[in-house]
Amino acid sequence: MDYRDRITSDPDRRSGKPIIKGTRMTVTDVLEYLASGMTHAEILKDFPYITEEDIRACLAFAADRERMLRTIPPSV
Repeated sequence: MDYRDRITSDPDRRSGKPIIKGTRMTVTDVLEYLASGMTHAEILKDFPYITEEDIRACLAFAADRERMLRTIPPSV
């Protein structure tokens, strides 16, 4: 999946945070719901304007961002 089809960033929406296209739902919102223990089904029920593919796009976005982080070794 190419998350760029579903995730966008606009400085005029949610302070430029990455959001699901056509919504005000941020990637962070979705990740926090998942981290708190909500299932995909629960998120989709509470937010019927997003899809399963949107949730997967948020996860793909987060994985891609994690890959781009630079690791700095601790000082000895």
